[in-house]
Amino acid sequence: MKKKHERISFLIKLILPKIQDIFFVGIFLAVIGIGPRMLNIDGDLGRHITVGNYILDTHSIPTKDIFSHTMYGQTLTPHEWLSEVVFALVYRLGGLNGIVLCCAILLAVVFVFVYRVCLARSQSIISALTLTLIAAAASSFHWLARPHLFTLLFVTSWGWLLYGIVYEKKGNRWVWLPVVMLVWVNMHGAFIAGFVLWTMYLFGLLTDIFLQKSKFEEHGETIKRLMLGGVASLVVTGINPAGLRIWETSVGFLRNKYLVTHTAEYMSPNFHEISALPFLGMILLTILIVGLNRKQNTATDVYLIGGWMVMGLISIRNVPIFAVISAPILASGLMDLWKGYFKKSGIFQRDKNFQRIDWALFGYFVPMLVVILTSWGLFSGLTLDYSGRGNVFYNDVFPVQAVNWLEDNPQEGNMFNYFPWGGYLLFRMWPDKFVFIDGQTDFYGESLTREYEEVITLGDDWEDVFDKYKVDWLIIPDDTRLAHELLQSRKWNQVYEDSTAMVFQCP
Repeated sequence: MKKKHERISFLIKLILPKIQDIFFVGIFLAVIGIGPRMLNIDGDLGRHITVGNYILDTHSIPTKDIFSHTMYGQTLTPHEWLSEVVFALVYRLGGLNGIVLCCAILLAVVFVFVYRVCLARSQSIISALTLTLIAAAASSFHWLARPHLFTLLFVTSWGWLLYGIVYEKKGNRWVWLPVVMLVWVNMHGAFIAGFVLWTMYLFGLLTDIFLQKSKFEEHGETIKRLMLGGVASLVVTGINPAGLRIWETSVGFLRNKYLVTHTAEYMSPNFHEISALPFLGMILLTILIVGLNRKQNTATDVYLIGGWMVMGLISIRNVPIFAVISAPILASGLMDLWKGYFKKSGIFQRDKNFQRIDWALFGYFVPMLVVILTSWGLFSGLTLDYSGRGNVFYNDVFPVQAVNWLEDNPQEGNMFNYFPWGGYLLFRMWPDKFVFIDGQTDFYGESLTREYEEVITLGDDWEDVFDKYKVDWLIIPDDTRLAHELLQSRKWNQVYEDSTAMVFQCP
């Protein structure tokens, strides 16, 4: 009888989900629901799959442009090549459904990681769950099927390693910093965020030493480990197909005001849009927690919250980083606030009871089951997204029908294409056709981007750009000024039109 009870108890612990399992499932299914949105916000995914396929097929990483006729042969910095290989592999295995599944699993893992860090710092399930949910909501408007999702995982793990080195005296963690950086630098150009975090931790520690009038020698070993991790990580950034040139590409783009101000994700959030309101709510919560809390924050926490909040206000792409970095700090602060104002509340005991039950469970069974069932459903033809349209490139966003026509009616010569469609056109038409431009503005640079803008806005010299690049045909939206001008021109013939795109040819 005792063994039977033990077996039943084991099965219950195996099957019942932990809090983090429930959270994983919630994030996972939420991403599955918005899958088509993640695919159709911009056309970059098409380019990433195309580059990844090239790497898999040729076993080589392109360091010269082979995708456009405007920059063909120019030096290319493949700072996302490893992410592109992942996307290409996933696409080969599961198509666009596979891409959405991959992103859903990745984001679910990221925020479970955030939850666990929040729980470790706050020692409260309620506080950790509250802040992780808010962080997920604040970052959700930048959930796109692109390599920057991997940066969220690296930022979270990098921050956890740094916190352990500085504040938990787990100095041996420094050896993992260059390991994480080696992968990060090959997956996404935002690896620079790791060094921003490292600098904040270093200066935060030095500030605390100064303010607390501590002896420098007492923290010597911590500073030594932190410096070792930072220097080793800096060295390994050179281990990538472009070498140290990868720094020039990433930093050079950020220094170019024209390119930055012409890239949507580098613009400030628009708080008049509903999607930006969770970020605004997180800012207000930060002010309340920091302002009302009687416990003094470390200088590092102030630098992290304040620095990334400012960067998030300047650039949309920094909002998710602010969210995942700030959540553990705010979770700890929220718990301290509750303790200060609600000492006699029974909520703390219930929280501890939840933790004891949660720790007794094995977990992982329910998330694995949900992932398996969802995968089966998607690959069986079910549409699980909220819109019911399925994980496809939309006809009203990309020139799907126009490219179908072009496959049967190929055009000769060089193309001019609408900028947001560049990645999709590579996905569908390369290597038979090369694009004029796509979303990789850090490569195409200010000069070509200005020339593109000159054409699409009908600047004074727009026809000279066509002559310079020997443009023979165009694929552009039907509602552009350029399309209206070409319809009146005797030099260009309209050869195709649908509700999304028009194709013009120079006879």
